Amino acid sequence: MRRFYWDWQNGVMYDFMTTHATDLLSFAGSAGLLLLYQQYLRWRTRRDPASSAQDVMLAARAAWVASVMRERRDILAVQTLRNSTMSASFMASTAVLLIIGVLTLSAQGDKLTGTWHALNFLGQSGAEMWLFKLLMMLFDLLFAFFSFSMSVRIFHHVGYLINVPLDKASEAVQIRQVEVQLNRAGIYYRIGMRSYYFTVPLLFWLFGPLWLLGATLAVVFFLFHMDRAPRRDTDLMG
Repeated sequence: MRRFYWDWQNGVMYDFMTTHATDLLSFAGSAGLLLLYQQYLRWRTRRDPASSAQDVMLAARAAWVASVMRERRDILAVQTLRNSTMSASFMASTAVLLIIGVLTLSAQGDKLTGTWHALNFLGQSGAEMWLFKLLMMLFDLLFAFFSFSMSVRIFHHVGYLINVPLDKASEAVQIRQVEVQLNRAGIYYRIGMRSYYFTVPLLFWLFGPLWLLGATLAVVFFLFHMDRAPRRDTDLMG
């Protein structure tokens, strides 16, 4: 009985992969492009840290924390952290609404697949692939939600840490601890935003595999310009 079930499962998986090979290969190519860009970004940052907008922001947050804690600018700290917390909370709430929307689409696959695949020139339409696409989008949005939630949590902790009076004996350690926590919150926020950007190719995937690859190239082009630290006036727009 177990052998029969195992063979049946393998057969179903094989049929799914052969029927929707174009979609699956396009998805693998899209993921490969995004991973390749992230590796390129890491290489460029290691080679020239000043070229990365993320590294510039890490240094800016560290300098801001040192200035606020040494000069006791408590009101500025509270207002800035409140704005950051509200922004992360809004993005987390938006992720929840999008997750509900994806779950709603999953229940209407039989009614929408024909319309959404009107511009599908290569892939095969089917309920299984439709659910698989929505499942990938759901995972991406859940990842964004948890990233923004972690960002809110750490911003909340930083609000307490940054107002603790400095001790002359451990001033550098205190400031460093707050810098690390604030940069962690910023990194989680950045990961959440990246997850939002990656929903764009997944959304276009609902129309077909060619749309997935095209949207992925557009997102990589957008990220390439956005991740560069501006060095000249001509760089300020991208």
